[in-house]
Amino acid sequence: MTNLVTFHDEMPSLVNEGRAMDGVYLDINKAFDTVSHKILGKLMKYGLEEQTVRWIENGLNSRAEGIVTIGTKSSWQPVTRPEPQRSIFGPVFFNIFFNDLDAWTESTLHRFVDNTKLGGVAGTAGGCADVQRDLDRLEKWGDRNLMKFSKGK
Repeated sequence: MTNLVTFHDEMPSLVNEGRAMDGVYLDINKAFDTVSHKILGKLMKYGLEEQTVRWIENGLNSRAEGIVTIGTKSSWQPVTRPEPQRSIFGPVFFNIFFNDLDAWTESTLHRFVDNTKLGGVAGTAGGCADVQRDLDRLEKWGDRNLMKFSKGK
């Protein structure tokens, strides 16, 4: 909620100053389900030792699940989704992987989980170019991190 309120507090104040604004709402396609284990090395950039990262990787790669209903159990099946969405680590990993999303943007970027809002001044050619440049950078970030933005939403 804070993310949304902050964004919508900043934008009208700029409009009240007579400045035109660009606002782009972004969503990462199946964000929790597509955090790639290939980028677990990113955890080491935040101070985790390689042995700890390998331990985490083994825990994510060696998962199985089954269903129990009315006393009947299914067989264990390997879990093929990269990140368990309802796990205790899910939000932590997600935030670590997305922590650098706004490291180089020139526009205003507000994030909450996989929902991102990008805003910038559009009243000048330079302002429009900044927003477009940031969108291009976000797309490159997605490519590097094996994530895709949902362009159809």
